[in-house]
Amino acid sequence: MSARARGRAAPVALIVTCEHGGNRIPREYRTLFRGFERALDSHRGYDPGALSLAQELAGATGAPLVFSTVSRLLVELNRSPGHRALYSERTRDLPAQDKSRIVARYYDPYRRSVEDRVRAAVAKGRRVLHVSSHSFTPVLDGEVRKTDIGLLYDPARAPESAFCRDWAALLGARIAPLRVRRNYPYRGYADGLTTYLRQRYPQRAYLGIEIEVNQKHPLHGGRPWRMLRREIVQSVVDLLQPRRTRT
Repeated sequence: MSARARGRAAPVALIVTCEHGGNRIPREYRTLFRGFERALDSHRGYDPGALSLAQELAGATGAPLVFSTVSRLLVELNRSPGHRALYSERTRDLPAQDKSRIVARYYDPYRRSVEDRVRAAVAKGRRVLHVSSHSFTPVLDGEVRKTDIGLLYDPARAPESAFCRDWAALLGARIAPLRVRRNYPYRGYADGLTTYLRQRYPQRAYLGIEIEVNQKHPLHGGRPWRMLRREIVQSVVDLLQPRRTRT
């Protein structure tokens, strides 16, 4: 945690998640996506690079990892029930019973798995640091996004602000000339899994941070992407020492 937070916080339990780790469509729904393969292979279908980063972060820290490889175009795991983006244009017009079946098979188990881990850690007197791994498209609606990494958080929660301030500074120092911005390209307090969990746990018990990596890095791949992943992972390890606590 940040130097300020470490002095008065409970031991930290890191939990890593990846809501958009793949573009898989279960067999029974594939007919819905015929002719929609380009969208599935794009940023609309999944977050390129997000799962590999999440796996390496969890592996380096011993943190539990919860991830999904089902496409967000089937059901959006990072949106609340009733949100207009919970279903895509391929699924939103399905009969209610079919949508309920999708939620029961893919959405509810994922969200419950994450929340169960948070609840268990808090019950042990630990402070949860939840890092949710994402990536963003370099160009959206004609806008070129020049930032390399975004850190999303709720600025009304001081521990999250402090952690992201320290994380951004450390990343900038470790990887020059890396461009890191806070609450970009999205607002960290918009609807999402971390926002949902903030409503259930006070800031002394739960920090929810989304890391957003520009997809130009995983799409280019190779050694630069491997090095960037390594540096991101090491930055988290450095921030958590010496109070890193495994769940």
